[in-house]
Amino acid sequence: MMDNASADTQQEIAYLLNFVETTSCKYERNGTIHNGHDARDHINKKHQHYQAKVKTAEDFIRYSATKSMITGRKYKIHCPGHETVYANDWLLTELQVYRSKQDL
Repeated sequence: MMDNASADTQQEIAYLLNFVETTSCKYERNGTIHNGHDARDHINKKHQHYQAKVKTAEDFIRYSATKSMITGRKYKIHCPGHETVYANDWLLTELQVYRSKQDL
């Protein structure tokens, strides 16, 4: 599992992966559009590669869900009825939503 991440961080990462998988939004990676399931698989694969560096959910987003490590192009999110946003902003916003619910 994630040796360096706390239980809370692991729970936040699991939440974000589920959020990506179940979204109606589309994930754009290097100009190619992917559904949530495919995006989750890709992000999780990158997470496995970088997990030694991941200590927080923000690290997870930075290393696994922000941009292509090969091309440097930022991932984009296309949600119906909304402006296109960068994946890191989208996920950081959702992380704050999740954390605010945990504080109730």
